[in-house]
Amino acid sequence: MFRKLSVAFLLAASLAPAAFLVRIAPPPVVVETPPPPPPGPGYVWTPGYYRWDGAAYVWVPGAWVIAPWPGARWVGPHWAHHRGGYAFVAGHWR
Repeated sequence: MFRKLSVAFLLAASLAPAAFLVRIAPPPVVVETPPPPPPGPGYVWTPGYYRWDGAAYVWVPGAWVIAPWPGARWVGPHWAHHRGGYAFVAGHWR
């Protein structure tokens, strides 16, 4: 029984997202203007964001992407202040 629980715990831990805090505040977001026109019907502009490369913030430029369903709205990734640092919040569709 203990072995089954250990295996289940390790599997669950390996599937959990890696969460970490960056002690340095991210720079101001770069305001991008999407290049017109969209590549085709159903495309949505997803603005750029900063990612952390382990030593510094790196800007990831925005891109046109196909929405997963009609009317889908992109909520962009961002950094949230949390307990003495900044945590990355991944983008997602609504």
